[in-house]
Amino acid sequence: MRSVLMASTLFVGFVAAAGAETRPVVLDLFTSEGCSSCPPAEVIVNELAQRSNVLPLSFHVDYWDDLGWRDRYSLAAATERQRMYARTLRRSSVYTPQAVIDGSRDIVGSQRAAVVDAISVHRDGVATSVSATGGTIQIRVGAGSDAATADVLLVGYLRDATTFIGRGENSGRTLKESNIVLWLHELGRWNGKPRELEMSVSRHS
Repeated sequence: MRSVLMASTLFVGFVAAAGAETRPVVLDLFTSEGCSSCPPAEVIVNELAQRSNVLPLSFHVDYWDDLGWRDRYSLAAATERQRMYARTLRRSSVYTPQAVIDGSRDIVGSQRAAVVDAISVHRDGVATSVSATGGTIQIRVGAGSDAATADVLLVGYLRDATTFIGRGENSGRTLKESNIVLWLHELGRWNGKPRELEMSVSRHS
C-alpha cells in the first residue's frame, strides 16, 4: 500500500495531520446516511473529532444513493478510495460502516472497543504545516528518513452537520455527523526531504 501524508483543511482554519514528534491516527470511516448500521459509527466519530490524538474523516460513499435516500455528502471519490483499500487490504468486498486505520487495517466502524484500541498506539510523525495566503493554500512537509516516500493529500471537510433523513433505512432519524469529507486532492510526492506544495483555493470553491 502506498504511504500518504494528509494535510487536512478545516473551513474555519487549518491544521496539519502530522506533528514534529507524534501525530494523530488517521481514521477513514466509510459511511452513508442511507445505511441503518452507520449511525452508531458516526456517534463514535463525533466523539473522536473532539480528541487531539486522532483525525477521523467521514467518507460518504455513493452506492447507497439508489436505495431510498440520496446522501447529499456522497462522493464517487469516497467509493473509489474504499475500493482502493479493498484491493490493498485484500478484501473481497466493501461494506459500511468500515473504519480504516492509518491505511493499514480495517475494522467495523461501529465496534467502539475495537476502534478505541486501534487508535491508542503512539504514531511517529513528520513535521507538517498548513497555511493560507490570499487564495492559495500552502503545505510544508519536513524531513523524514532517507527511505521515506509518500503521496501528500489535501482534504477538505466540514466540521459538523445535522441532517433529517426523509426516506430509506434511517427514515425519520436526525443524524449528527462530523468531519465530513467534501473533497480531496493529491498535491504531489514527498521523498523524505523537506518540500513545499500549494493549491489554489478556487480549485474547490
